[in-house]
Amino acid sequence: MNAAFRSLRRLVPRTLRGRLSLVAVAIAALLMTVLTVAFNAVMDDHLQHQADNELYTRAAAVTTTVDTSSPRVRVLETVNDRLLDANVWIYAGTRLLEKPPTATTGSSLTQAADRLAARRTHVCATVGGHRPVRLCSEPIPGRNGAATIVTALDLAPYRSSAETLLLGSLALDAVMLGCTYVLTRLSVGRALQPVRSMTDQATQWSAVGSDDRFGTEDHPVELARLGGSLDELLDRIRTVLRHERRLTAELSHELRTPLTRIVMELDWWRTRPRTDTQTRTTHEVIAEAAQSMRTICDTLLDDARENALNRAPAPATTDIAPVVDRLLQNVDLPDRVKATVETDAQVIKAGVAPALLERILSPLIANAGRYARSGVVVSARRLPGAVLIDVVDDGPGVPEAFVDELFQPGRRADTGDGHDGAGLGLPLARRLARAVGGEVSYDPGYTPGARFTVSLPAG
Repeated sequence: MNAAFRSLRRLVPRTLRGRLSLVAVAIAALLMTVLTVAFNAVMDDHLQHQADNELYTRAAAVTTTVDTSSPRVRVLETVNDRLLDANVWIYAGTRLLEKPPTATTGSSLTQAADRLAARRTHVCATVGGHRPVRLCSEPIPGRNGAATIVTALDLAPYRSSAETLLLGSLALDAVMLGCTYVLTRLSVGRALQPVRSMTDQATQWSAVGSDDRFGTEDHPVELARLGGSLDELLDRIRTVLRHERRLTAELSHELRTPLTRIVMELDWWRTRPRTDTQTRTTHEVIAEAAQSMRTICDTLLDDARENALNRAPAPATTDIAPVVDRLLQNVDLPDRVKATVETDAQVIKAGVAPALLERILSPLIANAGRYARSGVVVSARRLPGAVLIDVVDDGPGVPEAFVDELFQPGRRADTGDGHDGAGLGLPLARRLARAVGGEVSYDPGYTPGARFTVSLPAG
């Protein structure tokens, strides 16, 4: 059973055009079968009526030769007597008066004529198998007696005409089915051509994240709906590609610093013999940098996963001061730059995870230490429902022409300043802050230097 079903499924066309063509041919075949049967049934009935009319016409002609006015039924002789006697039986009551010259008394045809004459009414019947004959009886009323005329007609010419009509209709059906299949394939193929073109175009656009879209104008309703769905799909694909590229760039950006520390420690350890204490210190630095890399990966991947699922971050609380102290220790500040931390007397906590707070503040503190002339100040204060963290330096500040591009990924104010950054730190800090309901902003009115403010939910 399963093998037969699988074999049947293999016979079904795989393309939509082939399936629609097959359905159209099946429907056309069903309709043509009904029409052919109905047409041939009507034609058979029409041919039979023609044969009956021919028989009644002949019987009416024979009636003129039968005299029923006298006490005895008599058959009058006429000029066309032989023509009238062909396939004609004349009865007086049930008594046979005349029969065709070729018919015998006991033949099946004569017996059928006897039965029709005995009924004494207008009635027709068909007898014979391979070569059927149609017989009709015509009663003739009279004053002294009644007569009946039975006429016969060979149906072979009529059957031949019916068979010819049947074969012609079957041939016409075959031609129509073939034309239906061909025209359906051509029509469906032409109708699906825009769909194939749109599919190929969407595949090309999705591969490169193109901004091109199909739109819904100047398209039929069905294609407009398809174009709208493909546009939404392309937008989602483009968003996914953008998130993937951004995540890759952010991971590369954030992992650069701890990886550089690992490489520097290993190079320093290899250049000269080290004591066991110095080796242990190197191992501790490498382990700390590796743990930092793991924390960075976990933080960014968790944030990407939560964004993909549109899920809010898990609630957490972090003391701000230890995180700021650790970041300032890891930043390579020049000897001339002094770092200061200013907080309220009470412990200030932010409503975010420690690793996330570190990733938000790290680019701000790193930039402040890089551009400061003499000092970096990190201050935190509490507001109702929020905490504010200011990162201030006394460097040259952000060029006024670059302020609008400050938080755009990949933008740098001065690509020749000797720093190999990719321009991703500030955009990452703002994105992570906004993910937890916070914000990172720049104060363009602060002088001299630069001031960045981080707003986060209070812990």
